Amino acid sequence: MSIFLVGAGPDPESFPEVFDRFAAEAQLGAGPGRRPRIAVVVHDSGGAPITRLPEYAGPLQERIACDVVPVLLGKGDPVDHAAFAGADGVVVGGGLTPAYWKGIAEAGHAIRDTVAGGVPYLGFSAGAMVAPGRALIGGYRINGIEVCGEECSEGLVDLEFRPGLGIAPFAVDVHAAQAGTLSRATGAVAAGLVDHAVAIDEGTAIILAAVDAGDYTVIGAGTCWDIRGRAGRGPGLGGGAAVVTARTAERAGN
Repeated sequence: MSIFLVGAGPDPESFPEVFDRFAAEAQLGAGPGRRPRIAVVVHDSGGAPITRLPEYAGPLQERIACDVVPVLLGKGDPVDHAAFAGADGVVVGGGLTPAYWKGIAEAGHAIRDTVAGGVPYLGFSAGAMVAPGRALIGGYRINGIEVCGEECSEGLVDLEFRPGLGIAPFAVDVHAAQAGTLSRATGAVAAGLVDHAVAIDEGTAIILAAVDAGDYTVIGAGTCWDIRGRAGRGPGLGGGAAVVTARTAERAGN
């Protein structure tokens, strides 16, 4: 079982490996002769969530014969916990991180229990950011100082951390080099808002071997930025943070 956290939305053409690996694990978990059952969580702020489903379900169904269970957010209805019971894989899509957090908050324990039971998890962008126990939801300022562009704020001003799914032991930010959110993750650690964060480039993913695994493997074309607090850092942006980079086939963590 693996936890795949991707630094952007789905792109099966230029980054097929993450779909390849997740689909293979879902099929392996289901066992020979049985169609995997995969719960796919999607939200669309501009329309019906069902219109986003093919972006995630299509690449999976091209790889394996599977049954997709849509979990559609944004309608105001509570998420049915039964969607995750007996699932052979869980996919959480990309979009507005606060909307995903709000939509799956009540089902967080069901998702965590499913993944902890040996089911692979695949989170794209927002789905990667909500995976940690202490999840970065958005924002662009710390103590009134900008740490990334306002366009990356997700509608929030100050950086906000909320209880996430609890399947990754560090905070996650995405679109790191491309959107400039590496500075947000670094600023969060330097300010003491979290002790450890990982910022993931687009076209890149990290793979954890188990819930709360201390290390991870990097796949894809970009860079993973591992950020940790340094001893003696202060409560504001004058504190310290150390950044280590990792790329494909390299391991990081611990």
